[in-house]
Amino acid sequence: MTSRPGTDSPSSVELPGEGPLALVMDVDSTLIRDEVIELIAEHAGTRDEVAAVTEAAMRGELDFAGSLHARVATLAGLPVEVLDRVRAAVRLTPGARTLVTTLVEAGHTVGLVSGGFTEVVDDLARELGIPTARANTLEIVDGHLTGKVLGEVVDRAAKADFLTRLAASAGIERDRTVAVGDGANDLDMMAAAQLGIAFCAKPAVREQADAAIDEPDLRRVLDLLGITPLPQPDDEGGHPLA
Repeated sequence: MTSRPGTDSPSSVELPGEGPLALVMDVDSTLIRDEVIELIAEHAGTRDEVAAVTEAAMRGELDFAGSLHARVATLAGLPVEVLDRVRAAVRLTPGARTLVTTLVEAGHTVGLVSGGFTEVVDDLARELGIPTARANTLEIVDGHLTGKVLGEVVDRAAKADFLTRLAASAGIERDRTVAVGDGANDLDMMAAAQLGIAFCAKPAVREQADAAIDEPDLRRVLDLLGITPLPQPDDEGGHPLA
């Protein structure tokens, strides 16, 4: 296993054991280049307010669940049609299609887990051929957002639990698990995995990860794992849900 990165991160990592991997990715600012809640908040005129809270939460300065409720509350009253415009605006991170396709076609298990929203995450999972995803769900009543989320918030503990359950359901041992994320909400799942990768991450996350990737290209995850990519067309970003 690799040492904690600090300023140095290995060019490749050999995980113990043999057989398929289970890789779980965060979504906002990892699989995609955007923070979805900020895209929604732009339509409510609260983007700057929401972005400031998001940054503090991702640095680990605020409780994630409490900060999510506060940010979602600013969205109350927005018509549900706003979500169509947000989906169309979402931009994939370069290399996302190649990363997912390469792993899935080689028999590995890939999952998405997000503190964002099923209204976008589920569509991304379908578009990329990822069968398992978990995120929060916005409450919608009479065609408008209520400013609330349904059920328990997908927080740090929930993300770690998702990784553990996904690997177990696929019959994959912990020493073959990988977690990729950028914010404090990803730290527990990164610790739960054999290999936690900080992707273009906040400094506090980078310091606690096993490896770090600073280039905004998800193909670098394959490089780190020593897996030859299967290059995919239209994989320099773009709008997958437009």
